[in-house]
Amino acid sequence: MPSDAPGSPIIAGLSSLDAQARLKSEGPNELSRENRRTPLRIVLEVLREPMLLLLLGGGTLYLVLGSLSEALVLLFLAMFSVAITVAQETRTEGVLEALRDLTSPRALVIRDGERKRIAGREVVRGDIVVLNEGDRVPADATLVQSSDLQTDESLLTGESVPVRKFCSEVSAVSTSRRPGGDDLPYVFSGSLIVRGTGIGEVTATGVHSEIGKIGHSLSTMETEPPRLQAETRRLVRLFLMVGGPVSILVVLLYGILRGGWLDAVLAGIALSMSMLPEELPIVLTVFMAMGAWRMSQARVLTRRASAIETLGSATVLCTDKTGTLTENRMSVVALRLQNGKTFSLKEPPGGKMPDDFLALAEFCLLASAPEPIDPMDKAFHKLGREQLASSEHLHGPDWTLAHAYGLRPNLLAMSQVWKTAETGKTFVVAAKGAPEAIAGLCHATAAELTAITLSVEAMAAAGLRVLGIARASYAGQSWPVSQHDFGFQFLGLVGLADPLRASVPAAVRDCRSAGIKVIMITGDYPATAKAIAQQAGIDADSVVTGAELELLDDAALAKSVRTATVFARIMPEQKLRIVNALKANGEIVAMTGDGVNDAPSLKAAHIGIAMGGRGTDVAREASAIVLLDDDFGSIVKAIRLGRRIYDNLRKAISFIFAVHVPIAGLALLPLLLGMPILFGPMHIAFLEMVMDPVCSLAFEAEPEEDDVMRRPPHAPNQPLFSSQLIGWSVLQGAIAFALVAGIFILSSWTGMPETEVRALTFFALTMTIVALVFVNRSFSASLLIAFQRPNTTLVWILTAVTTMLGLTLLWPFAKDLFRFGPLHFNDLALTVGAGIAVLLFLEFLKPHWYERLRS
Repeated sequence: MPSDAPGSPIIAGLSSLDAQARLKSEGPNELSRENRRTPLRIVLEVLREPMLLLLLGGGTLYLVLGSLSEALVLLFLAMFSVAITVAQETRTEGVLEALRDLTSPRALVIRDGERKRIAGREVVRGDIVVLNEGDRVPADATLVQSSDLQTDESLLTGESVPVRKFCSEVSAVSTSRRPGGDDLPYVFSGSLIVRGTGIGEVTATGVHSEIGKIGHSLSTMETEPPRLQAETRRLVRLFLMVGGPVSILVVLLYGILRGGWLDAVLAGIALSMSMLPEELPIVLTVFMAMGAWRMSQARVLTRRASAIETLGSATVLCTDKTGTLTENRMSVVALRLQNGKTFSLKEPPGGKMPDDFLALAEFCLLASAPEPIDPMDKAFHKLGREQLASSEHLHGPDWTLAHAYGLRPNLLAMSQVWKTAETGKTFVVAAKGAPEAIAGLCHATAAELTAITLSVEAMAAAGLRVLGIARASYAGQSWPVSQHDFGFQFLGLVGLADPLRASVPAAVRDCRSAGIKVIMITGDYPATAKAIAQQAGIDADSVVTGAELELLDDAALAKSVRTATVFARIMPEQKLRIVNALKANGEIVAMTGDGVNDAPSLKAAHIGIAMGGRGTDVAREASAIVLLDDDFGSIVKAIRLGRRIYDNLRKAISFIFAVHVPIAGLALLPLLLGMPILFGPMHIAFLEMVMDPVCSLAFEAEPEEDDVMRRPPHAPNQPLFSSQLIGWSVLQGAIAFALVAGIFILSSWTGMPETEVRALTFFALTMTIVALVFVNRSFSASLLIAFQRPNTTLVWILTAVTTMLGLTLLWPFAKDLFRFGPLHFNDLALTVGAGIAVLLFLEFLKPHWYERLRS
């Protein structure tokens, strides 16, 4: 096969000594992994959580004060919370490590005048690399020799169509060394050689390469902080400002009025525990861990559990086209003969090709490589298997490739010459290429060229990549110098496209019904982008191009993204600008992608969603969520789960806030009435660190609300701990407190022993806690409808609560630890009645509060 270069000069390459020196001074050819999340780093991240710090601090304080049992309970539960989070996130990072290539790709270089196979990380600037079909380019390089070279740069540009490359002696050297664009002499690290061969001089390695620059930019970007984390910190400050002074005041008043300063400190600690939601970090951890597990069942990997809450509130979903909406593989979708007759392979699927199209399909196959690597060649082979297997076509197993002509800068067409025993000394020639180039080879008349041009424009408007196909016969003794010397006959046009994923249209419809705006951002041409958007169901009335976006300042861009839904010919840094403009408008942005070019915008978005199968390591590392099956439809499943988790988390928080009111009230009431302390730190720790989290598990397992995907996302600035939610919780807690406090006071005034009063009040409080679980199972559904929803976890929890209460009465050790006296049947009936009364009264009030909770 002729070379593009006029000759093949001898290339010595670097010497081994020079290469070693440059490797030492410039570093290995690999991306930095200094930000990898090790188990120790995950532990440190977890320990920075404010609520967990309070939990550890409280346990340490009890240890110093000598309350060993309370200290051990709090510290054990704190460590258990840390263990759950670390185990979940370490497992996730382990999955990502499995997705990463375990060894560095090998590279063929010329050193000391000899070809050597070395590890990709050892390639240095100035090395001469030899590139063959199927190789991964190890570093950025400038071609010094090439032969029919094409590369797949989709990891960098997002586009699956290969680009032509010519060596610097043939093509005009461009000042812009950026991926994408045909007929340039530059190849880039991470791209794939899909056709031909070449030799290049390495110009950049590691972080200095194009792929390395993107990776380096990620290290300078701050990941969007989880909103739940910020709200938790705000909640902690609020409780500290209220609970701290109140607890100190109680200690002072108790010590001054009663004189028992040790009891005063214990009373202050018990009150502070009752006012601070120490169980909240455990509940949040369980919700996020279980949410991550549920998402993994839907083939969605959660790298950071806090992103689950944000996913349910996403208002905009920015998606890449290639590999995300589409399958990242070329497919033949239309054939058009010279007479204008067209055959579509999309409708009906699997339809039999008419006989007059068989020759066109046959020569598509003959013009392709026998062992295809190029995506278009693969598409032609697939067409042959599906449509030519049962037909009397020309191509047979005895055909051999005799000669080939590659692409040239001045002729964007290629030909393959085939020999067979049946044709004797006559060869069959098949050509494919740019339609205008193929028309030129066929010496088309002006009228024929006009007809071909109109057909090409019509197919291109449908988003197709169009190639011309021609045939010829040759019986000469020597190969012609140029393809023009064959007598070609124009057969027709073939339209290829990267097909839309089957699940995409339904997923886009679900997003629309859920109030989520879908925006497509691609590096492809506007016509192709518009066609794909229309197929997916995305509004494509107007398409904003990268050139148009370049002219907009940040304010104008923020205005443009309010209405634009399709962006075409977009560079990676422009994707980042679009995401930032959406964030400036107050949107909660989810960004999907799989290529290196998507990584900065994945990290900048509130929720970065990477593809696990086709996606790159850089994209996965920058994301918060990874789709293991690369299915766009899984995004909708994740959003549905995110909304369910968010709803259920609000229910659990409403329950926790409500429970704190009677617990705090019962801790403070005996002090105000001058009665003995009712609950010590052990009782409150048991209620808040065991009972509450266990009961909260019932909310995590609650089925989704009926309208979960038929309502818009909640406002981005709406707090999770809203005033309406806190108000509803306080109302529930106040009613429960009033009833239990009445039981406590009446039983004390009737002369019941202190241990029995404590047991009766504790049991009554527990029954009202169970009632609050049923009240908060749904903000909208009635009690009867809620009972019809399956929740096996709730059944097990009720069984566990009954068992724990029985142990505190029947097991002597537990009975002494809690300082409980015996309870009679009528006492137990009274506690159950209290729970039922709270349940019925709050169910009566719930419809009147429902609209406030939804707002």
